Amino acid sequence: MKLQSHVSLLVMATGVLLALPAAADQALATAKNCMACHAMERKLVGPSYKDVAKKYAADKGAADTLATKIQKGGSGVWGVVPMPANPQVSDAEAKKLAEWVLSQK
Repeated sequence: MKLQSHVSLLVMATGVLLALPAAADQALATAKNCMACHAMERKLVGPSYKDVAKKYAADKGAADTLATKIQKGGSGVWGVVPMPANPQVSDAEAKKLAEWVLSQK
């Protein structure tokens, strides 16, 4: 009985730890104003994160491409509304955000 209790606690703790990076990256997206134009599952001004992940799923260089678009902006990929540049986002933050977006399923 005691072993089962410890195993249950370990499983729950592992689940919490695995969820933390996703929450932390969404917090970064919120802090950098990404969530003003993007949502997880639906189009706002820009595409949903899940749609972006799906579009770039087979592209091995997608994280670098998206990190550049996050910082420098872009246009024409998702329609006529351009994505503005975000110079306040560091290289490391842009890469982290891009990897998080690409991890959305």
